Amino acid sequence: MPSSSGTSRTVLVTGATGYVGGVLVPALLERGWTVRVLTRSRRGLDRKPWAHDVEAVEGDATSAEDCRRAMEGVDVAYYLLHSMDGKGDFMERDRSMARTFAQAAADAGVGRVVYLSGLHPEGRLSDHLASRVEVGDIFLAGTVPATVLQAGIVLGDGSASFDMLRHLTERLPAVVAPRWLRNRIQPIAVDDVVHYLAGSAEMGPEVNRTFDIGGPEVLTYAEMMQRYAEIVGLGRRFITTVPVLTPRLAGLWIDIVTPISRGIGRPLIGSLVHEAVCREQDIVDVTGPPPGGRTSFEDAIRAANRGIDPFRWRRTLARTSAMVGAAAVTGSVLTDPASRWYRKLDKPSWEPPPAAFPVVWTGLYADVALVSAVSSSYLAESGREGEARQLEQALALNMALNTAWTGLFFRAKRPWLATAECAVLTLSSADLARRAGAAGRGKAVAVGAYAAWCGFATVLSGTIAAKNRRGRRR
Repeated sequence: MPSSSGTSRTVLVTGATGYVGGVLVPALLERGWTVRVLTRSRRGLDRKPWAHDVEAVEGDATSAEDCRRAMEGVDVAYYLLHSMDGKGDFMERDRSMARTFAQAAADAGVGRVVYLSGLHPEGRLSDHLASRVEVGDIFLAGTVPATVLQAGIVLGDGSASFDMLRHLTERLPAVVAPRWLRNRIQPIAVDDVVHYLAGSAEMGPEVNRTFDIGGPEVLTYAEMMQRYAEIVGLGRRFITTVPVLTPRLAGLWIDIVTPISRGIGRPLIGSLVHEAVCREQDIVDVTGPPPGGRTSFEDAIRAANRGIDPFRWRRTLARTSAMVGAAAVTGSVLTDPASRWYRKLDKPSWEPPPAAFPVVWTGLYADVALVSAVSSSYLAESGREGEARQLEQALALNMALNTAWTGLFFRAKRPWLATAECAVLTLSSADLARRAGAAGRGKAVAVGAYAAWCGFATVLSGTIAAKNRRGRRR
């Protein structure tokens, strides 16, 4: 801690542009520490209200030279980094980066390393959680005393684990979920995490160990979803579990229905396979309890939800569903594959059977309505209201083009004109996929399936037009 003689002491915070690091910095400043941050670019700090109150060192935590330079004169170094990006070599990258950081801390004479890891049971762990544990072990085995705090789900606006919880709850009134949603978890409010992190800087040199940190309640993930819905007024969720959804499949679903990217969602899902419950509460004896005691789940949710509109998603889905539903109904009315004119047309052998079209179109319409709502609400919540509005305008135009193609082909009986119009529809669908992709690659892929089908419809319409060039309308 800052000395009583008034001599300034310095902490280094890595991961300061991340969520936990971003809320830890002001807490350390408030306690009187001089704070230095290691960042790849100073511009990444521009939106932080504390940007002008810290020393910024540009560099990369994978570089031993950059780490040593950042640690000169540092008393405590916070390691809040991990490679949760979906790339297959993340375990080796995390291992190498932790070893580099630990050695740089020893070379610079740092007094303590503090690391935030994950709560876990004994036994085999998911790759993501095993990597977090391994990084903690690397620091504990080093020559610099280390504090490794092990937390489960962190409840706070901006926490990836909280964002996944709230987005799943808001978007899915009924859930068919993996059975491990019944595993026990001890969530913790971000304010409590910050209290323990900041307090760790004041530990004596004899402390070199892990500490489990958690809130006062142990809940299953399903119970957390129900409690979240109740607290914010969404109404009861209907949740059933099945044994067949693997973390990989669940991660793909998360990537589509929430703004959480697959690179982050899949390791988070993988960690839920394990129970995350504190086995000891020793941290309270060392740092003292958080002011007012440990934060309850309800208070943590209410604090995290300040400034969040939990009903935005519902309203957005209503708008996109209305647009897509109107196009689907109108298109169904205009389509007439049983007409004498259509039956007499010469068609390619590769045309799908008539029964396939309503099935495919219905699935794609639902896909577009859902993903457009996910993307639009994400953009609006991120302060990009203009992009959200443009996406919904692009959806409205696309549905108008969709309806027009059906009318030109089946009612006006103009295959060539319908083909040209369908080509425009395909371009519009590709643009819609691009706009949806602003909320994550999975959204672009999902809408891209609709664009691909529109492209197929263009080729089919053109082939029918060419085969019946000399035909007469009847």
